[in-house]
Amino acid sequence: MVRFLTKRIFIAIVQLFVVASLVFLFLRLMPGDPVKLALGSEKAADPEIVAAMEKQLGLDQPLLKQYTTYMSDLAHFHLGTSITDRSSVMENIMLRLPRTIEIALVSIIIASIVGIIMGLIAALKWRTFTDFFMTAMAALGISLPVFVMGTLLIVIFSLTLNWFPASGYIDFVKDPIKHIQRLILPSLALALGLAASITRMTRSSMLEVESKEFVQTLRAKGLPERMVIFKHSFRNAIIPIITIIGLQLGSLIGGTVLVEYLFNWPGISTLLVKAVSYRDYPTVQGCILVISVFFITVNTLVDILYGLLDPRVR
Repeated sequence: MVRFLTKRIFIAIVQLFVVASLVFLFLRLMPGDPVKLALGSEKAADPEIVAAMEKQLGLDQPLLKQYTTYMSDLAHFHLGTSITDRSSVMENIMLRLPRTIEIALVSIIIASIVGIIMGLIAALKWRTFTDFFMTAMAALGISLPVFVMGTLLIVIFSLTLNWFPASGYIDFVKDPIKHIQRLILPSLALALGLAASITRMTRSSMLEVESKEFVQTLRAKGLPERMVIFKHSFRNAIIPIITIIGLQLGSLIGGTVLVEYLFNWPGISTLLVKAVSYRDYPTVQGCILVISVFFITVNTLVDILYGLLDPRVR
């Protein structure tokens, strides 16, 4: 098990190094001058002001020198200073990241509970009306884009029923009730599509396990149906379900752009979009790296969980 853990951690470190290098390279290949965008059209017309700011930001250095400085700063957990407003990139990210993680965690919890329950019901009621209904609902959930789902939720639960606010953000410390009210709709907009994917995976995984000979043998020996389903069938079917939940949780951190924009939720995704439009290299690099760290960490934890659940993985 120690060897397995060491291997997974080493792979995660290599992945982070590759991501950091690619982010640095691709940003330099993007069209547009970040200094001129930050200065504005009036100041950007003065070559001396542009040269002074490039020197201040280190953009006048050779590309290799910029890269070594960039990697050295990362090694010391320094993400730099924003080009647009000269604020600390780390502080901006740490302010917004908990909001994105909050909406992602709530969404994945809702999606996991709903998806696993629907998938189990569909598998246990195979080829019945219940199975067809659950499968149809899952297909509908997968086919609807998240911005369409979010718009429908706003129209139904905010504009028509007036149950929840349409958008906005209020800090939990200031008003917990209003914070939760504004969290429900964006979380549901993300969760419903994820729940559909988890439903289909749970159903197919359970049906595959249910067709195995050992399950039929357990039933033939007279084991209670509940024990066969939850102790044996579901335990063997859980690994593919954990896979999709882990991958979806990692993807959610970077995939909340549309939801955060639609519901005016000030998370890291909206910060990233704004930084890209202004070619704010430090902020873009910082946001992508933080999202990558979260994604790689979640995948590593999922792999470790595999090893704990299934000795064959080890």
